[in-house]
Amino acid sequence: MNNLKLNSRHYIIFGMVLLLSSCKEKSLEKSDTLAIGTMEKETQAPKKQLTQEFKDYWYNGTAEITSYSLEQARYGEIREGNAVMIFVTEPFLPGLQVKADTNDSNNIPVLKLNATKNYITGIYPYSIMTSSFYPVYDNQHALKLSFSSQEWCGHVYAQLNNRDDFEIMSHSYFGSEADQDYHLGKANLENEIWNKIRINPANLPIGKLTMIPSLEFIRLTHKELKAYEAITTLTKADDINTYEITYPDLERTLKINFRSEFPYTIESWMDTYKDGFGEKAKVLTSTATIINRITTPYWKQNSNKDLSLRDSLGL
Repeated sequence: MNNLKLNSRHYIIFGMVLLLSSCKEKSLEKSDTLAIGTMEKETQAPKKQLTQEFKDYWYNGTAEITSYSLEQARYGEIREGNAVMIFVTEPFLPGLQVKADTNDSNNIPVLKLNATKNYITGIYPYSIMTSSFYPVYDNQHALKLSFSSQEWCGHVYAQLNNRDDFEIMSHSYFGSEADQDYHLGKANLENEIWNKIRINPANLPIGKLTMIPSLEFIRLTHKELKAYEAITTLTKADDINTYEITYPDLERTLKINFRSEFPYTIESWMDTYKDGFGEKAKVLTSTATIINRITTPYWKQNSNKDLSLRDSLGL
């Protein structure tokens, strides 16, 4: 009888432990933070095979730098300036999501685009930079996007990290925007389109779909960062292809013109939407047309004697 009572007590204690453990797991499952951290990873498409032509161009120890003459819509007027696109391959750390300092089998090779714009609005200047890190194997979304804008009123910053979902961090000097951290479901990214064109334009998303507009457009127009309905097309005329994105809800159309043959260089673009606020708001088209293009290891060319390279870019 004593043994029976002892065993019964053991069973009761054991049952309470199980109950408490079960309740704890359920409460943890309801935690949004944990749920985000334990979501199953998105299944990646098979890696695309890199051609020898691709390797010879993108892995020759240089970067491709292209300068553009820019006409940028801002505050309801067209501003003259310049834009530069720097494409370069580099190893990427999937965990920290930054450039890898050392070789490692876990590194992901990416084609990085640093895109800058500089223009003047009245007395004060704008300086804008967007970075996108896209796998050269063209088998998943961009691993990371970052955007910053500086002008005399202040500066803003936004970043997207591709993990289990899209993790968004945003900072602004506007009180209504301020500091934000949130998550978005995965969708096509306008910012990754430029990289995809350079890798394999045949794999561009075509048709009616959803797409997250560029971080630049979202920040400068103060629109909600989310996926919008988009209609995309790819057309050919002589040796130039045009990829067009139309966002009906945003009343915006972006056209990117690029060479139809490898390395699919981007020659110009046009971006049409309602710019400005209040009475100054009007539909305008921002344009960029190529000035010059060079391939060079720019990270080694930071001496005064290298200033002439800027002249070659028309900057």
